[in-house]
Amino acid sequence: MIEIPTGTLTEKIIRELQKTYPITVSMLKDRLSISEKLLMRELERLQVKGIILLEPLPDRIYIRLLRFDFRFIGRKYQKRFLKKTYPKKPKEKEYDDSIYF
Repeated sequence: MIEIPTGTLTEKIIRELQKTYPITVSMLKDRLSISEKLLMRELERLQVKGIILLEPLPDRIYIRLLRFDFRFIGRKYQKRFLKKTYPKKPKEKEYDDSIYF
């Protein structure tokens, strides 16, 4: 089992590859909003580890996920703090105890 730290570029790449297959380098670059140079460096690092395989064609490069036994480790954190809201309690009417005649 391969342990991948959460919040890293490697995690984002692997999660996107698990969701979408087949995918090219240019499609992945657009989805992650990173430069192609940075993406290729990370993909080559994953290829050396034996996690993915890059399949070059004359006009594009396809990415194939070779392993599927990933374990994402680390804290799950919320990007934005959500304020707790509670429902408003209805106001009770004040009753007058005096009797009107």
